[in-house]
Amino acid sequence: MRLFELLLLLAPFAQLQVPDTDVTLPPHAQVALQAQGRGVQIYRCAPQGVAYEWAFQAPEAKLYDASGAEVGTHGAGPTWTWKDGSSVTGKLLAQRVSPNPLNINWLLLAATPASSPAGALSRIAFVRRSETKGGIPPADGCDAAHVGATVRVPYLAEYTFYTR
Repeated sequence: MRLFELLLLLAPFAQLQVPDTDVTLPPHAQVALQAQGRGVQIYRCAPQGVAYEWAFQAPEAKLYDASGAEVGTHGAGPTWTWKDGSSVTGKLLAQRVSPNPLNINWLLLAATPASSPAGALSRIAFVRRSETKGGIPPADGCDAAHVGATVRVPYLAEYTFYTR
């Protein structure tokens, strides 16, 4: 895809900026649900040109509400599944570096709900990951002798789910 085509595709999301303190959503977006993700970011050692680096593979986390009750899961896709079976898959719209460089980036994703079953995530249009802690791959340990090895790095994040 040429740059011009990509810019046209992203034009409707131009208002989705990444300011210093938050990931901004369109004014019509409303908070529907919030959950804390607790789990791991999975990385695989892979060649990158003449070097080697830990390449992101997938998240694996459980989601908890404010009372500490488990309400769902988060996994590859990325996908979020609520305890009622409803789910959404996200597509990256924007990201910003965490205020603490030792933590994974904050993200804004467009959400596509699964067609069934209907439930808590059925009307979700956006997912925001913020307030991250951890999740950064190791700075070393990935070399020719370890190609294909995986690491599971603990992380926490706040996930906010928005309707249109």
